Amino acid sequence: MVDVSSGPGGMPPGPFHEPAVALFGSRLPLAVRYADLLATDGVVRGLIGPREAPRIWDRHLLNCATMTELIPSGASVIDVGSGAGLPGIVLAVARPDLTMVLVEPLARRTAFLAEVVAELGLDDTVTVVRGRAEEARDAVVPADVVTARAVAPLDRLAGWCLPLTAPGGRLLALKGASASDEIAEHQTAIGRLGGSTPVVRHCGVGLVDPPTTVVEIVRERVVEPARPRSASADRGRRRSAPDGGGRGRTRRG
Repeated sequence: MVDVSSGPGGMPPGPFHEPAVALFGSRLPLAVRYADLLATDGVVRGLIGPREAPRIWDRHLLNCATMTELIPSGASVIDVGSGAGLPGIVLAVARPDLTMVLVEPLARRTAFLAEVVAELGLDDTVTVVRGRAEEARDAVVPADVVTARAVAPLDRLAGWCLPLTAPGGRLLALKGASASDEIAEHQTAIGRLGGSTPVVRHCGVGLVDPPTTVVEIVRERVVEPARPRSASADRGRRRSAPDGGGRGRTRRG
């Protein structure tokens, strides 16, 4: 077991080498290259904060990689709000058997993700889709597993992610110490969205300290999601409303 503190990109420092080998195996050199990209380009382009650079291995790569113990062999995975590739790129590096789709709305982030995918030679297993989760519904096939990290509270996250999850599939949300409080607050709303009672899983026990906290939600029922309304449609409604009337709201490359 290791304590939480580490160095910047490059080979995992001292106490982190053993868990990194256990989680990445023969693909550790790819993880090292990704750590380098995060610590350099990722910081320069504002994708991670400069204070995070010294903590890339423990706080980001190892924290995300422990999730692999919850993902079955050969699964299809959609990572929502992928940002700089956490956890999506990490999972793709650690588990070449997975088919991964990274969904991210911001162009500067999708540009970075595409560059990382090319640099690490992940083109055969990883696809980058620019758009919000709601927009990605028409661009992707529902996956066995949907992942998300630091995206939103559980109720909103379930509303975005469960429609991207195949029936019987699972949403895996990386959370912190307040996971149980979030579950208590949002459990009813999650049920209305077709999700199971959320369960807290602790990943990497005995390997990293603290273990990674993941909230697991199974898509038990298919509930038709509300479609996002376009701004132009809202303007049209407002123009057509009579005086005194009520108030009027892609897979991208």
